[in-house]
Amino acid sequence: MGVRKDLNQAKRRADLADRVTVEVIRDAQGVVREARTAALAPRRSVGSTADLPFRNATEAPDAVVLRRADAHGTFHPVTAASFAREVTATARGLVAAGLEPGGRVALMSRTRYEWTVLDFAVWAAGGQSVPIYATSSPDQIEWIVRDSGARFVIVETPENAAAVATATAAHSRPPHVWQLDAGALDVLADLGRSVPEDEVAKRRAALTPDTAATLCYTSGTTGRPKGCVLTHANLYAEAANTVELLHPIFKEITGQVASTLLFLPLAHILGRTIQIACLLARIELGHCPSIRPDELRPALKRFRPTFVVGVPYLFERIHATGRATAERIGRGASFDRAHRVAVRFAKAYLDKFLDRGPGPTPGLFAAWALYDALVYRRIRSELGGRMRYAISGGSPLDRDLNHFFYAAGIIVYEGYGLTETTAAATIVPPLKPRPGTVGRPVPGTAIRIADDGEVLIKGDIVFGTYWNDPVATDAALTDDWFATGDLGALDDDGYLTITGRKKDILVTSGGKNVSPAVLEDRLRSRPPVGQCIVVGDNRPFVAALITLDPEDVGHWLHVRGMSPDTPLSEIVADPRMRAEVQKAVDYANQAVSRAESIREFKLVEGEFSEENGLLTPSMKVRRHPVTAAYAAAIESLYAKK
Repeated sequence: MGVRKDLNQAKRRADLADRVTVEVIRDAQGVVREARTAALAPRRSVGSTADLPFRNATEAPDAVVLRRADAHGTFHPVTAASFAREVTATARGLVAAGLEPGGRVALMSRTRYEWTVLDFAVWAAGGQSVPIYATSSPDQIEWIVRDSGARFVIVETPENAAAVATATAAHSRPPHVWQLDAGALDVLADLGRSVPEDEVAKRRAALTPDTAATLCYTSGTTGRPKGCVLTHANLYAEAANTVELLHPIFKEITGQVASTLLFLPLAHILGRTIQIACLLARIELGHCPSIRPDELRPALKRFRPTFVVGVPYLFERIHATGRATAERIGRGASFDRAHRVAVRFAKAYLDKFLDRGPGPTPGLFAAWALYDALVYRRIRSELGGRMRYAISGGSPLDRDLNHFFYAAGIIVYEGYGLTETTAAATIVPPLKPRPGTVGRPVPGTAIRIADDGEVLIKGDIVFGTYWNDPVATDAALTDDWFATGDLGALDDDGYLTITGRKKDILVTSGGKNVSPAVLEDRLRSRPPVGQCIVVGDNRPFVAALITLDPEDVGHWLHVRGMSPDTPLSEIVADPRMRAEVQKAVDYANQAVSRAESIREFKLVEGEFSEENGLLTPSMKVRRHPVTAAYAAAIESLYAKK
């Protein structure tokens, strides 16, 4: 496998990349204020997302559209015809249970095959799906079920069922609950035997592009979740345009049948749109219930996807694991050199590819070839051996890390979006990479930068209303432009860079405005940092609270011959560990001015996690809960000065 071959092929097929043109609009000072792209997929005038399984079954009944994992983790093919039959059987069961057209069914489960069946079955029965994260608390479950009016809840485990029962015990009409681990799909199939198949066909035929398809509650870092109503037209616009943009490249350049392993939570809109896009393009889709590297890596090796969609955490952990493995066998310095060579090589090759420079020198090519044999091929092996592309979203991916994977033969496309934009609103276009940006508008979408720097989005992917919340809807939408709350800038070619979040901007007591996201993203990209939060609002300087990644801690102890049972309190106080973290802090500070740099940091015990309410399911830090939980630690950072 070679980056050279890949990029030469890409160059020869540049016409694929030029299918999308970007129109930029400048203000009086010549600054780009808006970027627009035309849609690649025509807007639907009839039908709905519910039609996809049945269209596939008619056009290509024997095509493998999914692969289902058994109890041993072995993936088995599922044809289009058998998937459509299972969707129909489940939909008939929901009708028999009393689901009315327009009724809502809540789904609370980790990512697994049954989730996809249920999503399409709910739609085929004329209903609307309401995702609930499997890690949600009883309070969150209570709010979502009550606010959405869901009469039915399908959960994964007995623990989930107990949480729903506790949460809805006081409801005047608690929902009916089925459990996947207790054979929910079989139960529904048996229940629906008396319902004629044409009842499902009639309900599906009654759906239109403007019919509400799903009610997704935002997993925001603050406040009570808002129910975002997304239509079948929203889902189709997102899936169809990203498929038209990316799938031809994936097929043409690699010559492979595209396949992906989905491990993002299906309660998150990005996971949902990926499964729709895969069925739309008949891309083989598998499921893995966890994003934790030790659980995900074996699944990647068994499934061997050609591309994945993940968050920066995944790529950070793969890189950190590679370095830890090298250090264990006494080759840590070699891995560091491989990283530096990868970054230099990728930058030089990108410059050549984009006609901005001569490309790598012969010496750099030779160094890359050496480390491809020693290091980079092992990274590819960890990801299944066939992966050539990845899409990263949720937060910015460190630029050097992007370059590292690029040199290792895996091109990472970054994207940006929100629940309200049906997932991606921008994505780095194929064959026109620009690490450090989140790309150009998805076809059919416009991005505008407001006077205060806020990113505004318009297009068929943008939602129309928050459920039962007209005040919030009016605040978010103005003339169909959605105000994201994020800050950004557009370059001359229409590429968007996210610079922070309006409500997260820190203002030091000296009056310096600081965006914590820049520092936090770079900190997290370096071991042994797990999670972090940058503070400094109304303070004399910027500081940070930092947790340690458990895998990195285990490796650190092993290398030093220390007991794996060493208390974390001793580890965070160890000057050698502080010195390691200081390297990560120094790396983060390289991206900002001295006035914006982290002057002090504190290592804290424990983790920021979904379980303790300090992380969202999409791995974003909940700033207010963290600052409340660690108020004393934050005060101690400033007490010493």
